Amino acid sequence: MEEYKLVAPCLLGIEGLVADELKQMEAQNVQAQNGRVFFDGSDEMLARANLNSRFSERILIQVGSFTARSFEELFESVKALPWERWIAKNDAFPVKGRSLNSKLASIPDCQSIIKKAVVERLKQKYHVGWFEETEALVQIQFLIMKDQVSMMIDTSGAGLHKRGYRANSTEAPIKETLAAALVHLSRVRRDANFIDPFCGSGTILIEAALYALNIAPGIQRHFSAEKWDTIDQNVWQRERIRAQELVRHDSSFMAHGYDIDGAAVTLTLENARKAGVIAHVRAEKRAIEEFKPEGEYGCVICNPPYGERLLDIRQAEELYRTMGRVFERRHGWSYSIISPDETFEECFGRKADRRRKLYNGMIKCQYYMYFKSNNIV
Repeated sequence: MEEYKLVAPCLLGIEGLVADELKQMEAQNVQAQNGRVFFDGSDEMLARANLNSRFSERILIQVGSFTARSFEELFESVKALPWERWIAKNDAFPVKGRSLNSKLASIPDCQSIIKKAVVERLKQKYHVGWFEETEALVQIQFLIMKDQVSMMIDTSGAGLHKRGYRANSTEAPIKETLAAALVHLSRVRRDANFIDPFCGSGTILIEAALYALNIAPGIQRHFSAEKWDTIDQNVWQRERIRAQELVRHDSSFMAHGYDIDGAAVTLTLENARKAGVIAHVRAEKRAIEEFKPEGEYGCVICNPPYGERLLDIRQAEELYRTMGRVFERRHGWSYSIISPDETFEECFGRKADRRRKLYNGMIKCQYYMYFKSNNIV
């Protein structure tokens, strides 16, 4: 089966996680860069990555890359690329993209030139003068950075964070891909007593359950490339069967969610049911002041409300102080909190055992991890 270059864009800070999971999927020549990971693979790997990647934002085909400082260079270089490999005669192929620090700065002009170049290429290959563009969507993307052009095709459609279980969400939700990263970074055990005391719409709980049960995050949804005539449809069926065979049906994992908002609790249970993990998720209305670490071990991960999001700064700081009091240092227990507040540790009352810089959308955050039972301020 023919192999080609693929790209997995991702949130800043989790490129290493994406690279590791792609290697585990048997992707070849995996290379992490800022905000994206390159790898080689066939149609099989394209389908596998879409279905199974917990941390990637989407999967793109890298059609080609080149330098262009003029529209003529852009046109000729785009026209030279093998677009017919993925675009069938009646497919729709819109163009969108970005330009950063480059001579070709006008996005509309770049879109127009690229579209014309692809049309000219396909006219020669299909011997037609007009394209109806009435069938499958093959979204062309471009990125021009310091005059270096990358031409890509999006195979995912909706972003991979859209797993299909969260039609509704509470205010200020965390992205599913980031929630999955938090779970992985905190080394959640397959038999974990897992807790999110600010569960909101249940995203962290559900991602933890999907992770513990080894359920492919994309198993319930579909992808743009599934409709392409240029990709063997049997590949998708085989990869779905493979993903289903990897599910751990015997896991004792249990996730407990608490929230002060009763509507959030209802939403959490509704989303867990849609995600197919309701047997492993419990949720109830409870304030953070009532939290107690019960049992021999436990893993807490949360995205608490913070100043400028749902609370004002003083309320947020008071909340952190409460968390510092109720999140007791105890052998077998770990607490991980994502927050953009630089004063978090000071309010919480102790330094994190480990910190990691992450981005929740465009908001720079720190992931504060507490796992030692004797950590000192």
